[in-house]
Amino acid sequence: MSEASHFKDHHREARLFFSRALVAGGVIVLLTGILVLRFFSLQVDHHEDYVTQSDRNRVHVLPIPPTRGLIYDRNGKLLAENRASYTLSIVHERVSDLAETLEFLATLVDISANDIEKFNDQLRQRRRPFDAVPLRFGLTEVELARLAVNEFRLDGVEVHAQLVRHYPEGDLFAHSIGYVGRINEQELSEFDPDEYQRYSGTHSIGKIGLERFYEPELLGEVGYQNVETNARGRVLRVLDSGDPKPGSDLILHADIELQKEAMAALDGHRGAVVAIDVATGGVLAAVSAPSFDANLFVTGISFKDYRQLNQSKDLPLFNRFLQGQYPPGSTIKPVVAMAGLHYKVITSETTVHDPGFYKLKDSSRLYRDWKRWGHGPNVDLKQAIAESCDVYFYDLGFNLGIDKMHSFGDQFGLGEKTNIDLPSERRGLWPSRDWKRGARGESWYPGDSLNVSIGQGDVLATPLQLASMVSTIAHHGVRLRPQIVASIAGEPRPPIVDQNVDVEESIMALGIEAMAEVVHGKHGTAQRIAQGAKYKMAGKTGTAQVVAIAQNAEYDSDALSERNRDHALFVGFAPLDNPKIAVAVLLENAESGSGAAAPIARRVFDAWLLNEHGELRE
Repeated sequence: MSEASHFKDHHREARLFFSRALVAGGVIVLLTGILVLRFFSLQVDHHEDYVTQSDRNRVHVLPIPPTRGLIYDRNGKLLAENRASYTLSIVHERVSDLAETLEFLATLVDISANDIEKFNDQLRQRRRPFDAVPLRFGLTEVELARLAVNEFRLDGVEVHAQLVRHYPEGDLFAHSIGYVGRINEQELSEFDPDEYQRYSGTHSIGKIGLERFYEPELLGEVGYQNVETNARGRVLRVLDSGDPKPGSDLILHADIELQKEAMAALDGHRGAVVAIDVATGGVLAAVSAPSFDANLFVTGISFKDYRQLNQSKDLPLFNRFLQGQYPPGSTIKPVVAMAGLHYKVITSETTVHDPGFYKLKDSSRLYRDWKRWGHGPNVDLKQAIAESCDVYFYDLGFNLGIDKMHSFGDQFGLGEKTNIDLPSERRGLWPSRDWKRGARGESWYPGDSLNVSIGQGDVLATPLQLASMVSTIAHHGVRLRPQIVASIAGEPRPPIVDQNVDVEESIMALGIEAMAEVVHGKHGTAQRIAQGAKYKMAGKTGTAQVVAIAQNAEYDSDALSERNRDHALFVGFAPLDNPKIAVAVLLENAESGSGAAAPIARRVFDAWLLNEHGELRE
């Protein structure tokens, strides 16, 4: 027997092998048991859960955005449409490296810093998982081709056709129709669950104007598609779907040709023109100048363009006809005159001596007439309105008092919103004793009444309010609510009567007769616009101070900077015997209501009342 076998312990090695095999077998059995238990858990206990998760990875619900309703003028001309545009979007959940993907996309298509910022803003907003976030709108054919060639490298990147809002007239209706823009974080946070559902797949919302006011009607109802996708998120097939419901179309009272004429008549000046259909209250034209191209805002305005608009001293984004609050000046004198007749403070025969100023008893202050030498010793009602005699109205305002003036003017909508179907309207200011006490903690003084009587002092009105006021006069005391939209989805919107003014017909007739003298009288302040007219008009000019002039000083246009000069106003209606259109015109710093504002109204009257041959329309 060898020495090696003598020292080798076979029994000990056998026992060691057996113990090791036993441990290994136990581990194998344990691991097998764990594996079996795991399989049981996956296949039995949690079968339904994992089937559902699997389906979610394979089957997705895609929202189908509805087609936004169109907007037309009264003659069926398109003012807001939807144009097909190819949009580049990214599904963040399917992109492994977003920064790298964006960097690569920038080599294929033109992506600006503004696009990246807006994309990141939307990415941070609350949204559904696997919702595509738009990065670039309006892809060109060349860009589409580059993306198609590189599609295999672009997991999570989608290109699809989308309808984008477009305004064919650009700046012509920007302040009335408004525009849509990308939904921002604040708007999204204000959505309730139903609204959140309605805006699935939709990236735009009405921001201002009719687009905002009629957002629920224009939006429509979202549809859906259940789709099966592959591992890369590409759609393989549509399992089922529900069609979206398109938004309702709007037809406006507005006439595009009248709107163009009003804009052209302003000729680049800052101002506003509002024209109203006397019979219905429909707004035929509403212009605020300067304006802006609404298309700039639809897919996200650039910082450069927005800065240029926002910092312009001409304020193109400011809606002058709806939000501009200006002293109405002498345009409200017919209302004050009718108040005097109604409360029997004056008659049509009452006369006032006008030496060029008015003086309250026990006061040294002189309230000047615009005509420095006055209008004569015996100024009656008709002459006072036709020639805009301030002294006559100072005396009338003093004898009427603010309580009666406020009560009567309130019936014409002064100091109140017209409740037109547009957002963000301002109410102006028709001051009263209570208003002054509450706003300033001061008593009402007789001099305050004198200022109110000529539309100065604290009185403020929007051009829309003035158009509504003069339309109410033309309608013999029936105040109709101004309306932009004539019908929704083919359903006409009837006229809405907001007020029947409590005034005798004879008094209304006297006021209208005096307003006709403004245009057709020998000494009427607007008599020049009557030259060559084939119809008669009624109107009232106005001039509103921008800065106060010292009591003994004379207005000197050359001594004032252009933006401190008086505003020019005119309100009127035509034809006189059967009013069809009422117009209010405001020109900032144009000084002369008769020389600057009234001719614009005449152009608007002609455009509406005359045919292409210059004859009255039937």
